[in-house]
Amino acid sequence: MSVFGQVPYFDKDRSFEMLVKQCDFGPRVPGTPEHKQCLDFLKTTMEQYADQVITQPFMFSFGVPAKTVTAFNVYAKFQPQKTNRILLCAHWDTRPWADQDPDKKNHKKPVIGANDGASGVAVLLEIARLLHEHPPAVGVDIVFFDAEDAGQYNDESSWAVGSQKFVEEFRNELYPRYGILLDLVGDADLQVYQEAYSAQVAGPIVNHVWKMASELGLSNFIPSVKFSVNDDHIAFLRAGIPCIDIIDFDYPYWHTISDTPDKCSPESLGSMGLLLTHLIYSEK
Repeated sequence: MSVFGQVPYFDKDRSFEMLVKQCDFGPRVPGTPEHKQCLDFLKTTMEQYADQVITQPFMFSFGVPAKTVTAFNVYAKFQPQKTNRILLCAHWDTRPWADQDPDKKNHKKPVIGANDGASGVAVLLEIARLLHEHPPAVGVDIVFFDAEDAGQYNDESSWAVGSQKFVEEFRNELYPRYGILLDLVGDADLQVYQEAYSAQVAGPIVNHVWKMASELGLSNFIPSVKFSVNDDHIAFLRAGIPCIDIIDFDYPYWHTISDTPDKCSPESLGSMGLLLTHLIYSEK
């Protein structure tokens, strides 16, 4: 437990195992067998912990020439009867092409996505276990978004498709006090600056989260803005739902074939887990 009260222990090693587990399936590109295997794993795992799990399928086109496949968001509700709620989310798909790799020969290869995809999901899988074993005073929704990472750099609407589809379908039932998106949170050299759109539109939530990080002694959370990122939180902000992006965008292996588990660390996942558990279990 914690000096902040009855806060359950976040197992960083167990979380890291969940990161490796996702990567063991291979690249989780929509429309592939590896993607289907990971989807089954996510659904089965969340069904063990959550009170309700909804799989949201949607059609999705990507690539040049474009191909259309079915993508899937996974929406898990904990204590759905509670009206005081927090939303936690991450994307689980990986980029179909390593087009930022320094070797052009790798540009058509898919990305394993240890940090860019698996890290946020790994933290939330461990959070889900804790929510099941130690129900907090608030309700929590966890969403894993698909089709986040197959966009074209010159077309902002082609990114974060899963969160756009999720908000379209579930907007009328979503009233969280706030939402937190995790993306690229496993970097072994973790330095988390504030994201610009989050700070501009949901500044009080950013301040609340970074204040908690400071109280917990998490020196890898830097209280200044550095990046603006078109990520899954944007769909929520546009819908009037305060959702912030926790992201370390200083990651040299982003969209390369080298985004593998050895570039991540249990300690970084543990920082995220420590922060989230204290945020969740300090709510009344």
